[in-house]
Amino acid sequence: YEAIKQQYRPEVPEYFNFARDVLDRWTEAEKEGKRSPNPALWWVDGAGGEVRWSFEELGVLSRKAANVLSDACGLQQGDRVIVILPRIPEWWLMNVACMRTGTVLIPGTQQLTAKDILHRLQKSKAKCIITDDSVAPAVDSVGAECQFLKFKLLVSEGHREGWLNFKDLQKNAPSDHQCVNTKCQDPMAIYFTSGTTGSPKMAEHSHSSYGVGLTVSGSRYWLDLTSSDILWNTSDTGWAKSAWSSIFSAWIQGACVFVHKMPHFDPKIVFESLSRFPITVFCSPPTAYRMFVQHKLSSYTFRSLRHCVSAGEPMNPDVMGEWKAQTGLDIYEGYGQTETVLICGNFKGMKIKPGSMGKPSPGYDVKIIDENSNILPPGKEGDIAITVKPMRSPFLFNCYADDPEKTEETIRGDFYVTGDRGIMDEEGYFWFVGRADDVINSAGYRIGPFEVESALVEHPAVVESAVVSSPDPIRGEVVKAFVVLTSDYASHDPEKLTKELQDHVKKVTAPYKYPRKMEFVQQLPKTISGKIRRNELRQKEWRK
Repeated sequence: YEAIKQQYRPEVPEYFNFARDVLDRWTEAEKEGKRSPNPALWWVDGAGGEVRWSFEELGVLSRKAANVLSDACGLQQGDRVIVILPRIPEWWLMNVACMRTGTVLIPGTQQLTAKDILHRLQKSKAKCIITDDSVAPAVDSVGAECQFLKFKLLVSEGHREGWLNFKDLQKNAPSDHQCVNTKCQDPMAIYFTSGTTGSPKMAEHSHSSYGVGLTVSGSRYWLDLTSSDILWNTSDTGWAKSAWSSIFSAWIQGACVFVHKMPHFDPKIVFESLSRFPITVFCSPPTAYRMFVQHKLSSYTFRSLRHCVSAGEPMNPDVMGEWKAQTGLDIYEGYGQTETVLICGNFKGMKIKPGSMGKPSPGYDVKIIDENSNILPPGKEGDIAITVKPMRSPFLFNCYADDPEKTEETIRGDFYVTGDRGIMDEEGYFWFVGRADDVINSAGYRIGPFEVESALVEHPAVVESAVVSSPDPIRGEVVKAFVVLTSDYASHDPEKLTKELQDHVKKVTAPYKYPRKMEFVQQLPKTISGKIRRNELRQKEWRK
């Protein structure tokens, strides 16, 4: 690790496009017999359906998809495209097609409601949305309110009025396409990321931040990948982690990306797949590992599995110990954000300290600082920050798109402040303490309290509410709502009302955000200026 850190000098060319400069080069390596016969993408649906694409096939199909975007949809470089698709091969095609055309990809989870989609369409000014039959009705219900939306592309065997059918268009599209010559800092993708105040922000990444930035931090030393490996990352396609591992990190190294359609997370499907398929590297959030160790793993044999990683939330040391006891494998924890690549990680060959996030990635200079931007000594808690002056890492996000004020708020002195609190020990290992803000991290899903509180207050029973995290043995933490009721509802049955409000939130916003716990209170603790003291409520929850 120390040698890598000292020798590492990031080289970022003026022009870079991941599709042309990485994927197409693997195609050439395949043709020359210089790459293992692994597919580039190996997709299974769990019912016998299977797709295997070489890099050459991925190239041909993604160029056809690029022609659909540029010809049928008339999209230009810089136009924004929202993609809401489940784990199907077309999601990977759309990612690469957007790179080839220079259009800006905005992924979204299938769980988004019509209201969430409306917000994203309006805020992003996306010209095109690509989705399937399950989400198309929600898009149609809000489409009239989106003046910038010009094209709707349906990934389906069927047809829908007002939508172009992607499969029909792709069949007839030419397979040659001239890749747009993108500059390194040109926008490549936007990820909506939750905050505690206001609606989700649009974190904009450049062509180099992920495409080059994940080379050292992600693929080589944390995921420990080679072109002979088969990587399975279980992330939802709506999250940045899916791009990290299921596109960039794997394909930088020429490894195979394994995908199981798995509409709903099921530990038994995971165990059976790890036993049946020659998966060598596995990535899943701590919540999943907590579920895994509650099963009898000794009845399965993961013959090919050699390396396991986890990210998204802190990993419990006891879960790491139990996983190792049952499988013989360590879990290499990593820490990063939507705005970054891997900030810290337990890299291959490094001593693992259970519960630690490991050491800083070679691409970042990471410090613990106080509120005045002073660097704190080992053992002192402070804000986890990345040095950006005099030299800003090219592997940080460009900005919060269309929001210079929010972008500026991330800078304190010479540092980008992550918003997370931590400690560095005497050996240079970093330890996560908690979030400086109030974002809830439940089962790997980041949930902003504001979004849930806004949904609750739409119900006639609710005067106001405060949403905080509450400890949970499986998910790590869950959403808990403290609710002040109107006088008309004060005498209602609490159990029935809890269920009614939970169902209401599921309808108004994405279902994963609903409060799994609820407490009815007379009033909420507030500051003199009238701001809700969520911190006080959260501390009360975690002291129980």
